[in-house]
Amino acid sequence: MKKFLSALLCLTMLSSVLAGCSTGGSTSTSAPDKTGAATTTVPAATTTTVPAATTTASETSGKAVEINIFINQPEYADAIGKLLAEYKTVKPNVTINYETTQSDYPTLLKAKLNSGDVPDIFASTSGKEIDVYKEYSLDLSDQPLMKTMLPAIQAVMADSTGKGMYGLAIKGNYFGLIYNKALFEQAGITKVPETMTELEAACVKLKAAGITPFTSGLFEWWVYKHVFQHFLDASTTDVPGLIKKFESGEAKFSDYPELYNNFFAFMDLVKKYGDAKPLETDLSAEIAAFASGKAAMVTGQGAWIEADVLKIDPSIKIGFTGYPVSENAAQCQVITGSDQALRIYKDSKVLPEVLDFINWWYTSDYGKAWFTDIAGVLPPVATTKDSNFEIIKQGNASVTAKGSATLAIIYSTDSFWNAFGLAMQEYVGGKADKDTTCANIEAKWIEIDGAKS
Repeated sequence: MKKFLSALLCLTMLSSVLAGCSTGGSTSTSAPDKTGAATTTVPAATTTTVPAATTTASETSGKAVEINIFINQPEYADAIGKLLAEYKTVKPNVTINYETTQSDYPTLLKAKLNSGDVPDIFASTSGKEIDVYKEYSLDLSDQPLMKTMLPAIQAVMADSTGKGMYGLAIKGNYFGLIYNKALFEQAGITKVPETMTELEAACVKLKAAGITPFTSGLFEWWVYKHVFQHFLDASTTDVPGLIKKFESGEAKFSDYPELYNNFFAFMDLVKKYGDAKPLETDLSAEIAAFASGKAAMVTGQGAWIEADVLKIDPSIKIGFTGYPVSENAAQCQVITGSDQALRIYKDSKVLPEVLDFINWWYTSDYGKAWFTDIAGVLPPVATTKDSNFEIIKQGNASVTAKGSATLAIIYSTDSFWNAFGLAMQEYVGGKADKDTTCANIEAKWIEIDGAKS
């Protein structure tokens, strides 16, 4: 069921093309699809109202240079397209080739690295994976962007010894349960569920009102890790310590009721009250179902989907809360932090130009405004601007009221989480029972991440 979605955006626009973009036109070219599956096109950039970058004579001179970016997070394709188009006005001689995919990104990245075809900019998870790709990554500690990068972001970009700065973030993030306030009201739900009992009762009311409670996105391997981390947080006050126990084989799912009972009960609930074909529901289908009012809640997502939801229904009333993970309402918390790192290839043939680009992104007026005004994300840079996005505003309020749970996914590699997602797909598809699934995940934790501990 693997689907490779790849889009290549080559921004070689002249000023006349940029003018055309402002009228709503779009152009793109697609990268070759290595699996024979469908490809998606990335709309060309459009003009925006954020502060424009300035151009000087020295900035517009120089030989033609190409920078190659290969990252996951296709949900930011439109926003990144606008970022790259703006940079083209700053450095017309620089063409940035942008390729993005979600499915099998860790495998595809490793294939590129092993073949010597290393992108100038690539992505990994922050935290544990900083060390995994450290040999390819430039230490950014001495770069101007460090003056604007938030300390909390810097902390997850250092290596396991706490030294260096081996990545930068597209965003800070919020993870939690997204819901449609109007559909909740329609079903007579007067209190947002904070316990698993309340959640199931809400599902019953929604179904009785003819509303599908969940859209799940269970085609995507990464959706499972986003959900699971909330239950990890409920199971321990020391997430890194517990994960190390799983990596060494010391811990078992059955030792932790929040994992063995509650997590699987939640997944069963999502399957029972969710999409007709959950394993065929990808990110796009999930967004479409939620934004069109066909489903009341979205699982495995966060702040990054709001802009796409609003494109479908600008008037939708979005609600955002933590996952009900137990019968203790205090454990129903959102999660905030930066889970992704953009890495700069230390041996890039165009390293000076790459550094110019990322420093411009993090320090220019346009670049700093891009995070809130275009990407609609929690900024990883110091800024006084407030976001207009509901998930971020409600996330901020939730953290103030109840605190944030731990960003647990950064303590394991994406290679492990990919295997985790595949194991959970077997469970959702009825090909493996709970005990078999737990045993498979425990074995993969030891096999994939145990040797890296």
